[in-house]
Amino acid sequence: MIQELKDHATLADDFNQDEDRVGWHDDTLWWIREKRDKIAWQVPDWELLRSAASNIKDHVLSNLNPYLLQFEANAIANGITVHWAADAAEHNQIVLNILREKEINKLVKSKSMLTEECHLNDFLADNGVDVIDSDLGERIVQLAEEPPSHIVLPCIHKKKEEIGQLFHKHLGTPEGNSDPQLLTEAARHHLRETFLSRKATVTGINFAVAETGEFVVCTNEGNADMGAHLADVHIACMGIEKIIPERKDLSVFLRLLARSATGQPITTYSSHFKKPRENQEMHIILVDNGRTKQLGREDFRNSLKCIRCGACMNTCPVYRRSGGHSYHYAITGPIGAILAPNLDMEKYADLPFASTLCGSCTNVCPVKIDIHQQLYKWRQVIVQSGYAPKAKVLSMKAMAFTLSSPFVYHTAGKMGRAVLKYAPFTVNNKFNPWYKQRDMPEPPSASFGEWYKKNRN
Repeated sequence: MIQELKDHATLADDFNQDEDRVGWHDDTLWWIREKRDKIAWQVPDWELLRSAASNIKDHVLSNLNPYLLQFEANAIANGITVHWAADAAEHNQIVLNILREKEINKLVKSKSMLTEECHLNDFLADNGVDVIDSDLGERIVQLAEEPPSHIVLPCIHKKKEEIGQLFHKHLGTPEGNSDPQLLTEAARHHLRETFLSRKATVTGINFAVAETGEFVVCTNEGNADMGAHLADVHIACMGIEKIIPERKDLSVFLRLLARSATGQPITTYSSHFKKPRENQEMHIILVDNGRTKQLGREDFRNSLKCIRCGACMNTCPVYRRSGGHSYHYAITGPIGAILAPNLDMEKYADLPFASTLCGSCTNVCPVKIDIHQQLYKWRQVIVQSGYAPKAKVLSMKAMAFTLSSPFVYHTAGKMGRAVLKYAPFTVNNKFNPWYKQRDMPEPPSASFGEWYKKNRN
């Protein structure tokens, strides 16, 4: 399992030990980003769609309470049991109570980043409930005893040879065989038995419609549908921000979601659930877990617009080269670096600094979250709250002092050029973090200021 006590820089350094892995991880995610660009710009009104989605989400966040109550009332009228959970612990206990009431100790689960956020699998395992993830990527990382490294592509960090070894160990596939078709077929047979034998399923929720009390689950594998249609008990878990006002709003979000996530026109399955089938129980758990706290943070409330497409991760140069596990939080990448400090500012103080602030994440976000601006603001909050490393604080104070004085700035520049020219070994060594991944520049003969003063006439 990932050691959460390590910070992003340390975990990223671990990931970077395997240069081949870093290379294809970077290339694969950028290829998905390019797919997103190609298919997005085939939609003439793409920017209008983004604006519409952003405006709908703004409206929802400003009227969250009445929409949640409307959704609850309509869901209950449809025959669904609605639960409210203030935090992860309460959410997990509600799931366990439902299972115990039905004397169920085996569960099949589809992809749900909320349950990852709440560490539901570990909680249920500690309480005697066997959980099998039915999403192929999630099942792979579950067998590897790892958390997902990406919210859409959970095992993007795994090579097919590693997956072949896992399947040989756990599913009995031929040793040394890493053919994707064979591995997929083995997973299909393995999971088919799981679907047929388990009486309860847990799914996530992509969108919940206040107008009708229904919810929509989007998958490419159909695993959520298999679980939901075969199980006697369907438990759907959602963060309270997943509400949208009306069914017609789905036409906006469903066009944005898959295009932004994987470059597809739409997810293979966009499944609507409105009421339990005959003799089935359906439960919805509405979870806060810090969301109302984030809603009250004016600078960060827009992060609750997120529809979990993963586009910001696919484009982020830091994420692509450091891997999802380096973020030591369930939601990785730039958006995770905004959400995590809201839950525990001290524990996740490193994450907002894991960014170049290039703005690419903001440019691709389908709901126009100002991601890089929020990362910058989190840095300020973290420093002001005293959670930044002392070395970083002192270095920034030294930099501020240097940049605020023309004399000190010019003097420091001269000293720096002299050091690079006459004593490069003092900076070209393992103790200089900047040098570890870079070649230090050749020292110029003069600063721009000196050149300008000499040549301005």
